[in-house]
Amino acid sequence: MSANVIATDDRGFERAVLQAEVPVLVDFWAPWCGPCLRVAPVVEQLAGEYAGRLRAVKVNVDDSPTVSGRYGIQSIPTLAIFQQGKEVRRLIGVRPKAELARAIDQVLAPATTTAETSSGAAKR
Repeated sequence: MSANVIATDDRGFERAVLQAEVPVLVDFWAPWCGPCLRVAPVVEQLAGEYAGRLRAVKVNVDDSPTVSGRYGIQSIPTLAIFQQGKEVRRLIGVRPKAELARAIDQVLAPATTTAETSSGAAKR
């Protein structure tokens, strides 16, 4: 595991993920899962590329049955993006790095406010 990816479990999930001040990419995995092992280097690369804007956390489903159950993790690898304590995106299975980066970029992109939308429509 790299310096940009942290591991947590049932006890540390709330602090590491739900209370994070930046969005969090959570990799639900298990050491016996071949596809999970293929996703791990991609998660580490993305963690480095988005350092400071995104936290990457690994949750071993065998060691964290409470969190895995709470979020209905039935297939691994499952990559979930949390923002402000809520899951906002989920990708299941091995996905290309570009697809994961797009999902992260969508979460990190500033949302268009209702006021901006309204003022834009009023000018037309």
